[in-house]
Amino acid sequence: MLHLLKKAILLFIGMNLINCNGQTQQKLTNTLSKDFDESPPFYYKMPTKLVASDTSSGWDQNGQKILLTGTVYQIDGKTPAPNVVLYYYHTDINGLYSTKKSEERNMPKNKLGQTHGYIRGWLKTDEQGHYSIYTVKPETYPSRDEPAHIHVTVKDEILNEPYYIDDFVFDDDSLLTTERRKKMQNRGGSGVIRFVEKENLWIGERNIILGLNIPDYPKQSTNNSGKHIGEDIISFTPFHAYGADKGTKTCPICKYGWFHGILYFVGNNPNWENIKKWLVFLDNEGIEKGKYLKIYFVYGNETNYSKKERLNVLEKLGTTLDLKTVALTFVSSFSDRSSEIYLNNINPDVENTFLIYKRSNIIDKYVNFKPNEDNYNTIKKRLEKTTNEYFKLSRPKQKQN
Repeated sequence: MLHLLKKAILLFIGMNLINCNGQTQQKLTNTLSKDFDESPPFYYKMPTKLVASDTSSGWDQNGQKILLTGTVYQIDGKTPAPNVVLYYYHTDINGLYSTKKSEERNMPKNKLGQTHGYIRGWLKTDEQGHYSIYTVKPETYPSRDEPAHIHVTVKDEILNEPYYIDDFVFDDDSLLTTERRKKMQNRGGSGVIRFVEKENLWIGERNIILGLNIPDYPKQSTNNSGKHIGEDIISFTPFHAYGADKGTKTCPICKYGWFHGILYFVGNNPNWENIKKWLVFLDNEGIEKGKYLKIYFVYGNETNYSKKERLNVLEKLGTTLDLKTVALTFVSSFSDRSSEIYLNNINPDVENTFLIYKRSNIIDKYVNFKPNEDNYNTIKKRLEKTTNEYFKLSRPKQKQN
């Protein structure tokens, strides 16, 4: 049984190397060097004692220093997962998986010249599921056929085998095109990093959701509307009937996605009394938090759609409630392709869907949420809990690619 497990892991690593062999044109064979045979790369030279913070062997390189940090959660996206092992590796500042014999973590090249190099490491999440990686920002391969990235593999208690999640990639990388983003698997959630800067250190937050979009994972999340917690909101362009962008088709995420945001979707079953209560509460939250919270009502009732009628209804609603911060927007339906709202998987037949995001990434979600004090407080507490020491920091001054 152990032999079969080892063989499966080796096969997985071999496939991973095929995807990351931008530095060699040789074909992978079944013959690997002694180093790979003795221990798969995930375990090769793994320390016996792991902690929640690690500084890579590449930290001393003359490149941009970065901190990658966040929380690992169970499949629900809300329960912290302690004692999860993360293994990472990446290229150096020249885009190479370089080796360095003097480094303890160094992995020699196999017979085909492939290696994870010496910029690699492990960590284990603490009791709150937190992790931190201090390293140098990698460069893309010399071929420039892939965005710069950091590979991550996870070992949790649910599966016997480690599994890879989406690479860490960088939001301002010119190679990270819209088409590439749409094709991301979101294994473990989105890997797109949006850096902030503090005293020349670039800090990127990523929460990892165990098992999310991992085939055959024993535990699955329930999802009856909207993308999962941990995934990015996909940009879309509703028509703005009321608010700062009135009269335009503007993407809420593209223009206002940096801090906190709330997207409040209502489809084919509008309960207007509940909608009014929610809008009043949300508007007060927007007034209190100012530029750090943007709120959008997105109406997508596909029954008897009329742009003129919908525009009039929402204009009247905003004026009657005297909304100061909430934008009232609409699409013809949640399956509409011209606005690309369909990419966010909103169910039109539930009463409502709330997606709360930070740095364009979904940090919480509620479906069929009733307007009452308990639910108001739930949203308030979630916004407070996710406002950490990095929240108000600015983007790095220079380009990130």
